[in-house]
Amino acid sequence: MQWMKKEKGRRRNSRFKVGIEAYGDNFWDSKGVLLIDYLPKGTTMNGQCYANLLAQAREAVVQKRCGKLSRGVLFLQDNASVHTARVSRQALKETGFSEIDHPPYSPDLAPSDYFLFSNLKKELRGRRFVDDNQMKMAVERHFNCKEKEYFLGGLKALYTRCEKCISLERDYIEK
Repeated sequence: MQWMKKEKGRRRNSRFKVGIEAYGDNFWDSKGVLLIDYLPKGTTMNGQCYANLLAQAREAVVQKRCGKLSRGVLFLQDNASVHTARVSRQALKETGFSEIDHPPYSPDLAPSDYFLFSNLKKELRGRRFVDDNQMKMAVERHFNCKEKEYFLGGLKALYTRCEKCISLERDYIEK
């Protein structure tokens, strides 16, 4: 696709990419992905939407990790406003999950940021998708082909990253 932009009295060709609009939330543990949910186009994630996802995540734990809920689920999420909204906090309490404290905006301590999505981006980089469904299938294929050790490794890295962050006195971790 192409659009024309007027610049200093002349018209210039400018190119842009058409992106797939599939914002998703996912819930995963040391054995793999529990739930991937994609927002419909034009929808904004808010506290109520996230509260509904937490209920779905709880159900996914019950169905996919037999007995795990009774042994206890440690839950890590960042401090995004949808996670800290009153309705979200209440929904989290209702799941029975035990929340792990997360420092304010620390992507270097968020396994989904430093591990899960960064590896997904590497695999999908440069690929073109005809529509959202094709992209969703590629995402699910990416996660489904991973062994459980893959996910465990991503969570084990959290311990090392926390130690490094402490030794750097809360400074960000460089690659």
